[in-house]
Amino acid sequence: MKPIRTVYMLFACYFCFGIAIDVFPQEDTFIFGDPLPDAPALSFRGDYQVGVRTFDLTHKNQPDIQNFVEKEEPTYDRKLTVEVWYPANHKDNAVPVQYKDYFGAPNDEKRPLTPFTFPGRAVREADPERSESPYPLVIVSHGYLGSRFLMTYLTENLASKGYVVVAIHHTESTHENPGKFASTLYHRSKDQLFVLEEMGRLGKENADNFLAGLVDADQTALVGYSMGGYGVLNAGGAGYAPGFVNAFGQMTAGSRKLSERSLADPAYRESVDPRIKAIVAFAPWGMARGAWDDEGLQNLKIPTLFIAGDQDDISGYDKGVKAIFEGAKNTERYMLTYLNARHNVAPNPPLSPDLNKDDYMHYAEPVWDERRINNINQHFLTAFLDLHLKGKNERARYLDLPQNSLDETWEGFIPRTSIGLEWRQEKPGL
Repeated sequence: MKPIRTVYMLFACYFCFGIAIDVFPQEDTFIFGDPLPDAPALSFRGDYQVGVRTFDLTHKNQPDIQNFVEKEEPTYDRKLTVEVWYPANHKDNAVPVQYKDYFGAPNDEKRPLTPFTFPGRAVREADPERSESPYPLVIVSHGYLGSRFLMTYLTENLASKGYVVVAIHHTESTHENPGKFASTLYHRSKDQLFVLEEMGRLGKENADNFLAGLVDADQTALVGYSMGGYGVLNAGGAGYAPGFVNAFGQMTAGSRKLSERSLADPAYRESVDPRIKAIVAFAPWGMARGAWDDEGLQNLKIPTLFIAGDQDDISGYDKGVKAIFEGAKNTERYMLTYLNARHNVAPNPPLSPDLNKDDYMHYAEPVWDERRINNINQHFLTAFLDLHLKGKNERARYLDLPQNSLDETWEGFIPRTSIGLEWRQEKPGL
């Protein structure tokens, strides 16, 4: 295994001299998610300092999809690691966090599993700021393969604005633990709903946990990227299509299990948690592969923000994300499109131009500056979540926009900078 590489703003010095240095970020060091000079208004960090903690959850007695065989459907206790960011108070000598993540995968000769670290502005184990708690809950779900650290530019940013943000490390769907794709297909929405249930339990006033009284699970948003987006739509009511369920059965000898997440199962409609008040789906996978039909999409009734690239070659656009947006006719919905972008409209930017090209392209966009995408995402998620979770009606003006970003400068954007973007919004029934 290669040694851990520490990456920070001065990438050039690090790679030119071949020196591995652990440097904690200073205020003048650029960290993922920091605003560029042309950042839109709501991308800037909020008033709160941010704490971060890691803990494990166990979803007992779940189907062990990876080990399904003909007539055998074993179960297991499914362990999930989660990362929690929250409003906090930093001590004078507080040291900012270093996140540890991985490239590649085990036994991959072209992209061997390689650990790396990168800095954030949160502080581990910081004391929660409780003066204005409880805070609305945001649950973040990565893609396949991914990690709970894939969108720290967003998780830290939202926590600084008065949200408790929980990112799931989906078992059998990460770089260090890549499982069969069928496991992700089945477990993704169930993981998200389980974490919501656990956050509600741990956030109760009398709970024996630092989250007690800190989190308001009654005001929850689900945010998912790629396979995470596939999951949050299903968790929010978009039941899977019968053809897709049957195809899953051919993969696992267990289509009966995925049918639990379709409208064919009467219990599915009841599984949509009323605490979910908003959904954000970045480049959601599945529509181009038959995951939803008209009936399934029309059962989505929670306000939803879609974010996509119109050249997405993984999830598809016209027959993918755009088709989901148009088919979800019974909900208030918005769609932000990055023109000439492909699939990577959600993650942190690449760490360095010296990465293996496959690792680099796991994070990069060929046309867009990923840091610019990050700032725009921060802006729109702040407007959308503040409106739907906090009732800040003044945020609606940032969502009431002309479709073409060149018709006029969009609200909150510096003049001449709302370019390369498209916006659509529809009310239920349209």
